[in-house]
Amino acid sequence: MIGLSHYLILAAILFTISVVGIFLNRKNIIILLMSIELMLLAVNINFIAFSHYLNDITGQIFVFFILTVAAAESAIGLAIIVLIFRNTRSINVDDLNRLNG
Repeated sequence: MIGLSHYLILAAILFTISVVGIFLNRKNIIILLMSIELMLLAVNINFIAFSHYLNDITGQIFVFFILTVAAAESAIGLAIIVLIFRNTRSINVDDLNRLNG
């Protein structure tokens, strides 16, 4: 039987992987966006686990809002990455210093 602790451990592992991805790789914007998405998914697992454990639907409603914001963030982030790549031919974070006004 899978209990609440299993879901919390899984979410903690995913959150840790995403934080490590953000801190270790500060060069590639795409990996930074994927790490942020992974972090949001870890939070969603916590919301779903506690919602199921407490027999309350509020956590599941929050997940829908978070998924909506995450989808919008991904779409806008990828559009910005495409525009940056067209101008600089690179998606490295170090090359973004040229965008200062």
